[in-house]
Amino acid sequence: METDEECSIVLELPETDPFYDKKKKLLQSKGFSPKERIYFRSSSKPGWMSATVEVLLQIARIIQLNEVELYFAEDDMEFYSPRNELEALNSIVLLIDISLSSCSDLHTNILQGLRQTILDLISDSGDKNSVKGVVEKDHSCNQEECLIEWGESNGVKTQLKIAYIEGAGRGAIARKDLKVGDIALEIPVSIIISEEVIQETEMYGVLKEIDGISSETILLLWSMKEKYNSDSKFKIYFDTLPEKFNTGLSFSIQAITVLDGTLLLEEIMQARQHLHAQYDELFPALCNTFPDIFPPELYTWEKFLWACELWYSNSMKIKYSDGKLKTCLIPIAGFLNHSLCPHVMHYGQVDPAKNSLKFCLSRPCRSGEECCLSYGNFSSSHLITFYGFLPQGDNPYDVIPLDIDGTDVDSNEDIPRSNWTSHMVRGTWLSRDHKIFNYGLPSPLLDHLRRCRSPMLRTKTFLQESLENELEVLENLKDIFDDMMGNMGEIDLDDRENCNWDEKLAMDFKNTQRRIAHSVSTSCLAGMDMLKNELCKCMAEDILG
Repeated sequence: METDEECSIVLELPETDPFYDKKKKLLQSKGFSPKERIYFRSSSKPGWMSATVEVLLQIARIIQLNEVELYFAEDDMEFYSPRNELEALNSIVLLIDISLSSCSDLHTNILQGLRQTILDLISDSGDKNSVKGVVEKDHSCNQEECLIEWGESNGVKTQLKIAYIEGAGRGAIARKDLKVGDIALEIPVSIIISEEVIQETEMYGVLKEIDGISSETILLLWSMKEKYNSDSKFKIYFDTLPEKFNTGLSFSIQAITVLDGTLLLEEIMQARQHLHAQYDELFPALCNTFPDIFPPELYTWEKFLWACELWYSNSMKIKYSDGKLKTCLIPIAGFLNHSLCPHVMHYGQVDPAKNSLKFCLSRPCRSGEECCLSYGNFSSSHLITFYGFLPQGDNPYDVIPLDIDGTDVDSNEDIPRSNWTSHMVRGTWLSRDHKIFNYGLPSPLLDHLRRCRSPMLRTKTFLQESLENELEVLENLKDIFDDMMGNMGEIDLDDRENCNWDEKLAMDFKNTQRRIAHSVSTSCLAGMDMLKNELCKCMAEDILG
């Protein structure tokens, strides 16, 4: 809809969004509809740009919310997470670019000005929320440089070089200043390791006959042998891989013991039991039946675990031009580290025109700065188990799930029934609302607990019965998290310097979990004090009345 006087941009919440109803309700609470048209006038008043950007951003943030962010959303929230902020800002840039491709000359300047304002916000958001990696100067990267040269000789295009990053191992840093939309790395499909690579091998012919075996397992078994193949096309790539990946799957008994009282202990033990069962199903049967294809010395449990860690920590899900989603290893791209505020957010789709995978920037990366991508919206427990690290900074996806008895029950008409089927908490320092009836805790959880205790009560009112119900809710929640901290026990940090890598990582994780549990307990206590104060006022009014 364009005239000489105005043009517009439409932001729409797709009806296919799995959280459509929740997001629609949140949009409406802020005065927006699921399909909102924003107008721009060439004769707009001073200040229109910032006001328009704010409206666009409020809507785009809600549209881009994921499940965890939506669960913890608050009524007056302006910032959900670094990921959400970058997604929202980039989605607006995309809409502006579409409009610029078809607008009249009269509106070009308006839209370009708007675009630059959004790009400035993207840059500011990155500067504010990212944790800068420090490059270690005394490490040699000869093998990695050989891999880059091999890649470039096979069609790789890169604006990155490999360096060691303090506390993170190897990483990729920008060779020059890169801006939003620039391609930091482009990998041709011809050097991506996928199922197609092994389909002509003798090994594939044997494995494909095994009932129920997945393509991921076939690739894993292939890589165990290919690592030692001196004639392999991917020899240079395998030479750059570490002898140990140091993920949670390799934790020692001492590190596992440190995790006592945390859910990560159970997560690691279950994952290891699954891998042991998978290994026992395959070996020694394959080695006994096909010793030439599966030499026993290459298919030990230790080498199997190494291959599992390789694929868990380095593989990527890639959508090919035919629409198929495949698990792949991507030489060179594996050097890019994870960040809560990544430079590269979308990299999982092959460009059919170039038959290559492009890593485009969603925020600027300066020359010499580490270029990071997002491995996914994972909790620290998942990142430790399958990748072997804790992310730097506050991870908004670090949640403690709650197994709470009781189901949502019918309430009176003034209290809408929640349709969240599972509940969780995270560090209450991430919340802005610590007032009465909120306390820095997620509303879906509080509403669920209120209803379970008193289904027909008008909650969130300053009536005595409501305040007493609220007080019991917080007392019970505080007891849960006090018990949780008690079960975790204290950590002796005095001997930390003499601990191995896995024990230190386990300690850091447990400290993170204790910090979350302590913040919930403290917020409950502060809320209880507020409620007791209001109860005193309420009872005093009854006496005076």
